[in-house]
Amino acid sequence: MPEPTIKAVKEPQKAVSPDPAVAEPKPEEPKETPSAPTESSAADTSGTASDGVAPEGLPESHQPDTRQDLTGLFTERPQSGEVNVGENITFVARVCGESLLKKPTVKWFKGKWMDLASKSGKHLQLKEHYDRNTKVYTFEMHIIAAKANFAGAYRCEVSSRDKFDSCNFDLAVHEYFVACDSFLSYSSTDAGEDSGELDFSALLKKSTEPEVDVWEILQKSSPSEYEKIAFQYGITDLRGIFIFILTTAILRKLDPAYQVEKGHKIKLQIEVANPDAEVKWLKHGQEIHLTGRYIFESVGNKRFLTINNCTLADDAAYTCMIGEEKTVTELFVKEPPVLIVRNLEDQMVMKGERVEFECEVSEEGAQVKWEKDGVELTRDESFKYRFKKDGCKHVLIINDVTKEDCGHYRVKTNGGQSLAELMVQEKQLEVYQSIADLTVKAKYQAVFKCEVSDEKVKGIWYKNKVEVKPDARTHITHIGRIHKLTIDDVKPDDEGDYTFVPEGYAFNLSAKLNFLEVKIDFVPRQDPPKIHLDCMGRTAECTILVVAGNKLRLDVPITGDPAPTVVWTKGEKVGVLTDSDGRVHVESTKGHCIFTIEGAERQDEGVYSVIVRNPAGEDTADINVKVVDVPDPPEAPRILSVGEDSCIVQWDPPLFDGGQPVIGYVLERKKKKSYRWMRLNFDPYKETTYETKRMIEGVAYEMRVYAVNAIGMSRPSAASQPFVPVAPTSEPTGLCVDDISDTTISLKWRAPERIGSAELEGYGVEYCKEGSDEWIPAFKGLTDRTSVIIRDLPTGEKMQFRVRAYNMAGPSPPATLQQAVTIREIMQRPKIWVPRNLRQTLIKKVGETINLVIPFQGKPRPQVNWTKTDEPLDPKQVSIRNSNTDTILFIRRSERKDSGKYDVQVQIENVEDRASVNIQIVDLPGPPQNLKAIDVWGFNVALEWKPPKDNGNCDITGYTIQKADKKTMEWYIVFEQYRRTNCVVSDLIMGNEYVFRVYAMNMVGLSPEPCLSKDSAYIQKTGIVYKPPSYKERDFSEVPKFTHPLMSRSVIAGYNATLSCSVRGIPKPKITWYKNKMDITNEAKYRMFSNQGVLTLEIRKPCPFDGGVYMCKAINSSGEDVVECKLEVRRKYMPLTQELLRDLLNS
Repeated sequence: MPEPTIKAVKEPQKAVSPDPAVAEPKPEEPKETPSAPTESSAADTSGTASDGVAPEGLPESHQPDTRQDLTGLFTERPQSGEVNVGENITFVARVCGESLLKKPTVKWFKGKWMDLASKSGKHLQLKEHYDRNTKVYTFEMHIIAAKANFAGAYRCEVSSRDKFDSCNFDLAVHEYFVACDSFLSYSSTDAGEDSGELDFSALLKKSTEPEVDVWEILQKSSPSEYEKIAFQYGITDLRGIFIFILTTAILRKLDPAYQVEKGHKIKLQIEVANPDAEVKWLKHGQEIHLTGRYIFESVGNKRFLTINNCTLADDAAYTCMIGEEKTVTELFVKEPPVLIVRNLEDQMVMKGERVEFECEVSEEGAQVKWEKDGVELTRDESFKYRFKKDGCKHVLIINDVTKEDCGHYRVKTNGGQSLAELMVQEKQLEVYQSIADLTVKAKYQAVFKCEVSDEKVKGIWYKNKVEVKPDARTHITHIGRIHKLTIDDVKPDDEGDYTFVPEGYAFNLSAKLNFLEVKIDFVPRQDPPKIHLDCMGRTAECTILVVAGNKLRLDVPITGDPAPTVVWTKGEKVGVLTDSDGRVHVESTKGHCIFTIEGAERQDEGVYSVIVRNPAGEDTADINVKVVDVPDPPEAPRILSVGEDSCIVQWDPPLFDGGQPVIGYVLERKKKKSYRWMRLNFDPYKETTYETKRMIEGVAYEMRVYAVNAIGMSRPSAASQPFVPVAPTSEPTGLCVDDISDTTISLKWRAPERIGSAELEGYGVEYCKEGSDEWIPAFKGLTDRTSVIIRDLPTGEKMQFRVRAYNMAGPSPPATLQQAVTIREIMQRPKIWVPRNLRQTLIKKVGETINLVIPFQGKPRPQVNWTKTDEPLDPKQVSIRNSNTDTILFIRRSERKDSGKYDVQVQIENVEDRASVNIQIVDLPGPPQNLKAIDVWGFNVALEWKPPKDNGNCDITGYTIQKADKKTMEWYIVFEQYRRTNCVVSDLIMGNEYVFRVYAMNMVGLSPEPCLSKDSAYIQKTGIVYKPPSYKERDFSEVPKFTHPLMSRSVIAGYNATLSCSVRGIPKPKITWYKNKMDITNEAKYRMFSNQGVLTLEIRKPCPFDGGVYMCKAINSSGEDVVECKLEVRRKYMPLTQELLRDLLNS
């Protein structure tokens, strides 16, 4: 059986969560805060029709939403509309889903609490759709064949996880009139033909007090009190109450919705009628079984479901069933914002490489969204983008990057975002060592060797444009950056042009293999030795270059018969070279002498001489060997200047160029807190000054440089000093002249509107003469203040001034005065500005410090003179300090004699101004005088005294009277802050003798000494009977009389209006209000107030029909009185005519 709707007006109570440690549920409370957003389970997204209608709401609901977490989700809000009866109208709301991780939830409400999802049908349809191109969700509410009772206030709510937004709008249906002293209520029934129709059978009186559930009161009461409670709250269907109490199994249902943060626990509670009833808990229609996270509890007639460590999977609809009866609620699990702990880093890669952007978030399993230049990235069929999760780490992988992949990549969570830039460079293959022409004899080995910059590059060898295939004599190897073609046992057919072509590059390396044919001629047996070299001597053409670290092998062909002996020497100092050094090898074979140095070093450079001798003679040849190497690293670069996103860096060439000229430099940069260096250029940069751009303002960077020559690239230089790209601030604002004299000027200004990420170091002030461009600093260095006084300026000269703000990036644009200023003091009349607190008498206690600051104005500096009662001040007691703008009167310890009127005078030549300050020094009062008991009767004593002679220089505010039994002499307070100088002490004990004392009190406190009574008062034990005097009773009754009549008024419809009058009469008269001679005392539209005889009638939101003659009648036992007035209610936006204006002025 459905629960009947019973509401009653009671004092508001706050909703209390069933468990203090659990998140508080969100019930439907009678206040302006809307209920927690729930999933619209009944929303009709397909547009199918079922019977229903939009319900009527309360007018008060159309007020601004008071939630504190409004985030502006709406891109288009529903607008108020008008429709005729029987016509259709559509309300549209749009939400941008670009920044949302999941689909938003939208709910439509009528009035305060009525969810329209349950009313979807023939008169109401809810639709929604999503545009994937614009990423906009569109939600529509269609009202079909509108009825008059559809008019009212509506509300649309949108929520997405921890974001929320709300919008109010109105619907006006014409040809329908609503009485302004009532409001419409609705009653929800089971879905049927008229589901959602409005119930007009009862026009309830409007109440501003919140509603309470009467069922809770009935459940806590005994059956004998049901009738009394029903009568108290105006319930007439007692039979329905008894049937519901006897048949219902669930007395207290679940709240409509609960909310809990992720990781916390929640407790759901119901109350059942039968303490032995068995309940069943379901989640999304599936029964929940007892586990470590789900705990069932049964305490009396209460049943609890506790969910520990809530996760997003617990965000669901929960049902509690007892037999066929059930109660349903929704649990919302609020996910805390996911923060980005480690940001993305900028990357620069070569085309075709793989890129990984990695970030770290604060929570495992969090959802993130990747974007490139504002467009969301998804997995496509080509697997261009791949997304990887590893705990808190999220990685975006881009395979085979191209130039199109350049851009800004962003990762978003619901709690933040991070941005990084990807730069892709085209590959440029560099040749470190080209292949060289070879001349090889028969049976010897020929080796073609080249070295390129990329280890991954493959290549093809050609002979006379025909690809070379490996065989038993021909070997092709690729080790790292070195490619070799080796031909064993060279034959004449091997002679030709050999070419190496790198794959993917449009160039080749060529060399020629020459076959040296050996001819045997008959020679005499005595043949002098001969060295066969193409060039001999120390010219540049005869120089042999060897790269440091490589092997130096000098193979010199020689002839001679008999075989000559060979001697190798280096210069004149080294002498004969032998195999004693482990790196040097000297070898002689038939027809050749070979000199080898393993791992050539820089000191191996020089002129080597080979001498061959035999009996027939000798021959000598010189070979110039030059060892070349990569250059030394440059010194640490210097940062010359920085900008908002750029900097200029400079460095010096390396001290040693490696024996080959430096062809350029390669630069790298990195963020200070990062370990990844990013290369800024791939082609050698020839200059020693470079401007790098596209940096993030406010982030610290470091730079380093490589030197490049024909041999290769040096080791990196030391990192530069960390620097931060910053831009100069904007110019200071509000520069103006604060004060000026014959030689000085005072300037003031405000801080720049944009300071940037760097700290503001200070301000520089400059000046120059009018017509000159030579700006002179006003002082050395910078100042932190926003005001300055510039001294020693030439009198009468026209000067121009400017101020610039400085930070790490340098000075800002200057702020300059609009026109030049003449350095000349301006005469200003003296004027004293007495502070507001000193315009009244200043009261201080004895011993307190007096410090009066009296500001004044006047130029030139005025003379200041203080007097007290036309006499000069005592400098031993009072100190005076004067400045250009104020004067200070200071008394360290004030005394009573310092009270009085102080006059201050400021004077410039014959012009003066005066002001006075009254000071009152107060102290504790003296004791009262002549305390005596003037009468004793019964248990009472009448006391009388005189005020103290010394009142402490202020008024006596009261007296404290104390009594003491003469036996114990313990004092007890009888009266405090008693104002009169006589009193009666009552309730004394018979047979005791009492003494009394009195303290005087002023604003400082009690007098130090009391005044004691001279005589004691003895309370007689018996024989005393007090006969009170007889007085004639006076009749104070008075006929009611209105002392202030009602005034006729003209008010605007829709705004509360009040009518007021005042009445007197004894006894208090009974007040009755009439409208057009009809009693309106019990009408809910009117509220009557009475306060100290002032009577007020409040008319709530009057309409034109509330106009008429209002009368107030006051009646008591002595008579009655009547007063009346006329009330006119005008419609809203009534045009102001001359006739209406005349009536308003007359009223």
